[in-house]
Amino acid sequence: MDYTLNIRGRLMSLMEPCVMGILNVTPDSFFAASRVLAEEEVAQRARQIADDGAVIIDVGACSTRPGSDPVTEQEEAERLRMALPVIRRVVPEAIISVDTFRPTVARMVVEELGVDIINDVGDPHNYFITHQQMFRTVARLGVPYVLMSRAAGIQTMLKELSHEVQQLRDLGQKDIIIDPGFGFGKTLEGNFAMMRNLSQLQVLELPVLVGVSRKRMVYQTLGCEPEQALNGTTVLNTMALERGTSILRVHDVREAVETVKLYIKSQQSEESACTGEK
Repeated sequence: MDYTLNIRGRLMSLMEPCVMGILNVTPDSFFAASRVLAEEEVAQRARQIADDGAVIIDVGACSTRPGSDPVTEQEEAERLRMALPVIRRVVPEAIISVDTFRPTVARMVVEELGVDIINDVGDPHNYFITHQQMFRTVARLGVPYVLMSRAAGIQTMLKELSHEVQQLRDLGQKDIIIDPGFGFGKTLEGNFAMMRNLSQLQVLELPVLVGVSRKRMVYQTLGCEPEQALNGTTVLNTMALERGTSILRVHDVREAVETVKLYIKSQQSEESACTGEK
């Protein structure tokens, strides 16, 4: 479907899937290659993400991996105040998303630093309450919002998301992106069941974001470390695209962009064959 996002008055089309590159301003993200702490490292990583073809740069300043201990709100804000102006300076054309579960941080990065999208996985210690607080915040800010689910199964997920989407609509939120939350609240088998059933999320008529990059469902299944999980990530990203995903959130941008290009070409070839075009 031809979904669009309103990025500060400019419409971004999701008719073709796009790639969101991960930039972590943290010392403790599970994949070491995504961590950057100094300004020059931030600039280098941002340039790499843009040069490799990502449309969106997703910046995280507080690790949200399962089992992690979040840094203080002040520390998260300070990291973002350091990194975001650098990213905007070196890649001014990039759409910037911030990965945060804190409504006050979301408000600060949008109002003070011009962030375009809020990507919310929810507070792992207070998930439902912070989600509700974030709903009110993003609706007031008027920026696209990534709504992640920790539900273990597709039917529960659809029920909960339908309710949450309606809450957001009632508050005036326009652009909503669904994230099925691979690796959050799900067993290894549950993650693969979610991938099999991913196309069912299309009933919500909203763009879907998938983030499986180098996660446990890849490296644990293959018996390797995150550093060896790129090939498995590419396989799962391909499956996600085939099931209607609009945005791939990844560490390895070039490989994901190539995956999207090949997927789009295969779809175009299939359409041409059906119409008899050469």
